[in-house]
Amino acid sequence: MKTVKITGVPEHFNLPWHLCIESGEFLQAGIDLQWTDIPEGTGKMCQMLRDGETDIAVILTEGIIKDIVGGNPSSIVQVYVESPLIWGIHVGANSSYQTLADLENTKAAISRYGSGSHLMSYVNAQNQNWNTETLQFEIVNTIDGAVEALTTSKADYFLWERFMTKPLVDNGIFRRIADCPTPWPCFVIAVRNEFFEDHFQTVDLILDIINNTTADFKDIPSIDRTLASKYNQKLEDIQEWLSLTKWSQKPLEEKVLNKIQNQLFDLKIIDKKGTFAEIVKAV
Repeated sequence: MKTVKITGVPEHFNLPWHLCIESGEFLQAGIDLQWTDIPEGTGKMCQMLRDGETDIAVILTEGIIKDIVGGNPSSIVQVYVESPLIWGIHVGANSSYQTLADLENTKAAISRYGSGSHLMSYVNAQNQNWNTETLQFEIVNTIDGAVEALTTSKADYFLWERFMTKPLVDNGIFRRIADCPTPWPCFVIAVRNEFFEDHFQTVDLILDIINNTTADFKDIPSIDRTLASKYNQKLEDIQEWLSLTKWSQKPLEEKVLNKIQNQLFDLKIIDKKGTFAEIVKAV
């Protein structure tokens, strides 16, 4: 039995992993896949890959590319979710800010530097023609930290996945004033290079198992009800999310990587570009 440590955010995108673990599919293949939820998100998972605390991460595309270019000894082995991530732009329910334009020159709450909430603040600012060099940030670690920061005015707005944040909007804690979709596939599967080289066949097997599940995930009977119950969502919201979400079973293409790196470089999020061979490994 091969023990493999894997991390991901505690969000609806990752239910396929939990279904495979609970059904024993990995165990039947001789793999003890040990999943850890990381509510702090991509920045934390990048650090865990660097420190050897996890072998695999299901992670935001822009965050891991930035960290690999910055020296993280890991590689992307596959796209996990091909569709964009729809980031909701949220303010406190009692905030005086009403429109996206009102947020120029205010402070963004972010989970940590290098996280999706951090990097997408730059994408949003560029979309609005704001000066990206004057962006201000407040580190809040988790969504609970963001609730505290926006409620007490330590920060003014917060970018987080729209549907996972919807209960906070429905409960009158946040107001969502706009959306900011990623201009690229949102989640990839990244593996520490050392683990990949030593356990190539194990990685290949893990991808086969998860890909078989994601290919038919939407056809699972009552999967919308399962998701709504497990992630505290309204059924109609989950149904809309499912209609917008497309899982992938394919590697990251070089032209897509180049597009992402060019945009990160233009935003000064990265100061150099990595090669395809440095960032992506073929399985």
